[in-house]
Amino acid sequence: MPITKTIETLFQKYIPSPFVIAILLTLLTMGLALLFTENPSETSHAITILKFWEEGIWNNDLLVFAYQMMLILVLGHVLVLSKPMNWLISKITVYAKDTISAVLLISVTTMLVAFFNWGLGLIFGAIMARKVGEAALQKGFKINYPLVGASGYIGLMIWHGGMSGSAPLKVAEKGHLTNMMDGIISPEKLASIPEIITSQQTIFSWWNLLIFGILLIVIPFTFYLLARNGKTTELPNFSITKETIEDQEKNDKLDHSKILAIGFGFIGITAFFARYYGESLSPNMLNFLMLGLGIILHGNFKNFLKAVEESIGGASGILIQFPLYFGIMGIMKSTGMVTMISDAFITVATETTLPIFTFFSAGLVNVFVPSGGGQWAIQGPIVIESALSLGVPLPKAIMALAYGDQVTNMLQPFWALPLLGITKLKAKEILPYTLVLMMVGSTVYILGLLLL
Repeated sequence: MPITKTIETLFQKYIPSPFVIAILLTLLTMGLALLFTENPSETSHAITILKFWEEGIWNNDLLVFAYQMMLILVLGHVLVLSKPMNWLISKITVYAKDTISAVLLISVTTMLVAFFNWGLGLIFGAIMARKVGEAALQKGFKINYPLVGASGYIGLMIWHGGMSGSAPLKVAEKGHLTNMMDGIISPEKLASIPEIITSQQTIFSWWNLLIFGILLIVIPFTFYLLARNGKTTELPNFSITKETIEDQEKNDKLDHSKILAIGFGFIGITAFFARYYGESLSPNMLNFLMLGLGIILHGNFKNFLKAVEESIGGASGILIQFPLYFGIMGIMKSTGMVTMISDAFITVATETTLPIFTFFSAGLVNVFVPSGGGQWAIQGPIVIESALSLGVPLPKAIMALAYGDQVTNMLQPFWALPLLGITKLKAKEILPYTLVLMMVGSTVYILGLLLL
């Protein structure tokens, strides 16, 4: 595939690390603000912009959001590392006996799990692919291992429209939209914004569930077509993997107490239902549920904490990059750049085409800002302002951003790093297949935004 090889070469030669990209975007935003915005204070414009940047970095509401997203990834990873989940994965993978059966099984199960939680889906798919590779090596059957690995990554193409999607979860929080748009739009428009947009209007809307259902059919069928050519590849030399995070030392009885851990976990689950029953899905709700389940499934606090230690490294990108994106948002919001960009959208878009423009722009931004939460912080106000001006329903505009953000994860391999580490694959090996899936997924999303 010449196109994928060209893209792979461009990524390897010219695209720096995500952290450096965040730095470059910060400098670019500062430069654009200096050139195209007016100075609202008596101090020099450059100093004013730096103050806006600093205020954005340490925005309390956004820092809470960053921590929520870190916990979603970490706790999802922790659940996969539990013994029951590992046992379940092992039981599922016995049905994979060749490439076709493997990619059908992994793609469907990974998308279902990723719809619940993106971090859980990412690690679940990676371990599924790894288990299939190990089984192929032990039992002697041939597979196209990079294609199997790509099927384990497919959850990242549907996650933002699911239950852990950053944008739909945040707008379901009371006051998030009005706080985000305060100072950006007029008081009249601000008063028209709903206090919350519930997950029933976005994640669990009939049209989003229909799009997800179509993808559950179309994506596995595409994997089937890709696997049908019978291509096989060499398998890596897998090291022996542990079935679960297990500690045999029993020095501290309380750390290893099953009764204490499971009892506390059930207290957490009880508190979860008492607090959140009947409410719209939110990051705190999802994290509280996974915390209780994680403790119960690991059986004791020692195993749970060891799983946390293993999982925490995957959240390092969120920890260090999100504040930089918040700084960019601080500049764009306080200098009026958000309104300027929104006005540019309004001049070329209509009520029908704005969701499509939003989809493509979100996909482009995701290549440079590979974080749904960071992207919502930057692009969310632009989308909301444009939708209000053109009369586009806010749930549709929000999900258009979510769709565009998630689909180019098949091009941007940042979130594939955990999978690549687990499967011992390289980005260039799965990229030719994920690009095909990106095209298929984009077609489904665009048609959905136009017709539904």
